[in-house]
Amino acid sequence: MADKKNVLFVVGTLRKDGFNLQLAKRAEQLLAGRANVSWLDYSQLPLMNQDLENPEQEAVAKVRQAVRDADGVWFFSPQYNASFPGHVKNLVDWLSRPLPGKGRDTAVAGGMKATVSGAGGRTATAQMRTALDSLLEFVGASVMREGETGVALSGASWGSGKLELSADDEAALAAQADAFLEFIA
Repeated sequence: MADKKNVLFVVGTLRKDGFNLQLAKRAEQLLAGRANVSWLDYSQLPLMNQDLENPEQEAVAKVRQAVRDADGVWFFSPQYNASFPGHVKNLVDWLSRPLPGKGRDTAVAGGMKATVSGAGGRTATAQMRTALDSLLEFVGASVMREGETGVALSGASWGSGKLELSADDEAALAAQADAFLEFIA
């Protein structure tokens, strides 16, 4: 790979050192030297409201620009009630909207290349990943579904608050990193 691709990480946990933040940090290590990784700060996004679309809010413009600058967006999210957190939905809603006064095809979600991973309970975030994949595809993103990593947290992880990946989890995450680099090439 001649030029390193730009991969934007979106972390869906709000916890200071949540499991999905830890999972993203491990993925960043796996991409080291092969991609430029940046982290999306979307904490200042207002709740989606058409009254706030025009003029474009500064926080919205920053998030949209970060997505435009990325070759691929990798979401790491917990599963909340068989889906993804509301703040992740809010982010995708903003990305799905056209730029103020412009046509529908100016939405930055259209054509965005994405993949999803998650760490959580015994279902390994399967419902969240399916729901987020569907939402991303609905808003026009190209989603790499095959090979997505779902981690069922061990009792030791729940007890310590530290993400402990099994050998299979580690191999799956490494394979997802490799596949995503090919997907965005």
